[in-house]
Amino acid sequence: MIHIYSGDGKGKTTAAMGLAIRAAGRGKKVVIVQFMKGQDTGELRSLDRIPGITVLRYKQNYGFFHTADEEKRLKMIAANNSNLKEALAIPGDLLVLDEVFSAYALGAVDRGMIDDLVLGKQDKPELVLTGREPPQHIIDAADYVSEIRKVKHPYDQGVNAREGIEY
Repeated sequence: MIHIYSGDGKGKTTAAMGLAIRAAGRGKKVVIVQFMKGQDTGELRSLDRIPGITVLRYKQNYGFFHTADEEKRLKMIAANNSNLKEALAIPGDLLVLDEVFSAYALGAVDRGMIDDLVLGKQDKPELVLTGREPPQHIIDAADYVSEIRKVKHPYDQGVNAREGIEY
């Protein structure tokens, strides 16, 4: 089945990682692709200790796509597509595409590969997609759609992301 965690609230990645941990705890093979992310995060340190979970992401922190120069953007696009292709080649029970909707909207991943995966008739693992503003055709194809809505967030009062809480 296809799961979507979307919206402007905090917790989309957290929900996806929780499902990945649950699946691994039941002996399932999990592959996670993190799009648009290169900085060290707490979940990476935890996931690295759990057998059966593979995480693919940038090998370095490129910063934000929208402020990157053309050379960095091309490297980000190439890394996103390479990580997705590698993930699709790994046999698994659960595939998590974290922040895929941002990459999709920005043209930072091959949209055709994403559409083929989601809309294709081939056998595929349980699929989790996260990010803001998923395209309607992907929402229509999904079995679970959860929207996480921001009511209040410390960032709005100038509080920066905190280690162990936001990353």
